[in-house]
Amino acid sequence: MAKDINQAVRAVCLSFPETEEYLSHGSPNFRVRKGKTFATYVVNHHGDGRVALWLNAPEGAQAHYTGVEPRHFFVPPYVGPRGWLGVKLDKGVSWKRVAQLVREAFEKVAPPALVSRIGRTIEIKPPKATLRADQIDPMQSTRAQRVLKPLRKICLSWPETSEGKQFGSPVWRAGKKVFAQA
Repeated sequence: MAKDINQAVRAVCLSFPETEEYLSHGSPNFRVRKGKTFATYVVNHHGDGRVALWLNAPEGAQAHYTGVEPRHFFVPPYVGPRGWLGVKLDKGVSWKRVAQLVREAFEKVAPPALVSRIGRTIEIKPPKATLRADQIDPMQSTRAQRVLKPLRKICLSWPETSEGKQFGSPVWRAGKKVFAQA
């Protein structure tokens, strides 16, 4: 049984033949035979707060799922216009369903010979451990808050400055221009 969401994602995605995991843009990606990617595991992409899988979905799946169940599904950035489906893993979607959706993504990109070797879809119990707030957003960690406190004091001491967020990270602006980012 997977201990946490990270392990559950890997167990499901690596259960298919000739699948490998590789790191791209800081996120684990899963592909077939060093070829086509069928899944990307993304945590807090640009500060969106999501723990999600982006799946190379069959035609029409994205519109169907996002229309019927927006609590569990979304259109992911970058790959969404190509029909990929975002699955929110920490919003109660069943892991049996996650495994089936990953299988469909694998089947979409895998050669027919590999698809014929799949067998039964993996059955995985929901992970017991959830991700802590600082695992989703590192800026929430005690260490980050210790570093940000004096940085805020310095940056906000300048006239007409404000703090905001950009791509999930704190930024400080003078007027509309960013002059510092954590």
